[in-house]
Parts: sequence; C-alpha cells; structure tokens
Amino acid sequence: KAVLEKKVPVLGICLGMQLMCNYSQEGDRNGLGWFDARVTRIQPTNQLRYKVPHTGWNAVQVNGSQPLFQYIGQAEEFYFVHAYHVRSAPPEIVMTTTFYETPFVSGLCKDHIMGVQFHPEKSHAVGDQLIKNFIQY
Repeated sequence: KAVLEKKVPVLGICLGMQLMCNYSQEGDRNGLGWFDARVTRIQPTNQLRYKVPHTGWNAVQVNGSQPLFQYIGQAEEFYFVHAYHVRSAPPEIVMTTTFYETPFVSGLCKDHIMGVQFHPEKSHAVGDQLIKNFIQY
C-alpha cells in the first residue's frame, strides 16, 4: 500500500531487488512483479575464473542520468555477493549493468521503486553516497 498507492520511495538491496521482479528461479517463486524481469542462477562457462556465488568488487555502469547515482562517477566499483541475477529487463527500467563473464542487470528503477544487486552498505564511500542519494530522493 505504501509503495504502490502512497508512492513511498523504496530501495531493494540484493535479494530485495530480486523480490521486486516477476519471478525468481531461486525457490521457483513469483515475486512482487514491480519490475518486468526474471531472476536466474548465475551459470558461468569459465567456472575456474568466474565463481558462484559472485563475491567481490565490480564496476557498475550507470545508464543515463540516474538520481540514485548523483555524485557517483561512471564505472565506480561496488561490492557484490550473489548467486542469482537478472540477465535482462526492459531498457527503460535498467538503471545499471555489470560485467561478470557476461553483462547482467545490477540495478533497476521504475519511478520511485529502485533496486540494486550489489551491497551499498558494504561499498565504502561510494555506497554511502548512494544511500544518501536515496534518502534525499
């Protein structure tokens, strides 16, 4: 009610973003359906180089002008730890992408509903800035 009717801004982090999608392969369950996207398990072909879960620092490419990324440079690194991800989504809701053997969606945004696959709370100064931007949204 708060999110859909009152339009209160919300930020889903990692699993929180995944729960906002239509469906997740993890648990074979439907999500909230706020984002038209599906969550699937990461399946790298080069399993020696690309481990699952994907754990560590990766660059995040911001698509266009995004209020959540104000004062954050293009291709800044954020901390990730996840075994499932969104491979693709409608371009108008893709906020950020990240490369881990192949590109995947690392951030989604639809009006006041935002989600990120990475952990800003573990991403030092750049993560602090993202959280400040959300609070000011």
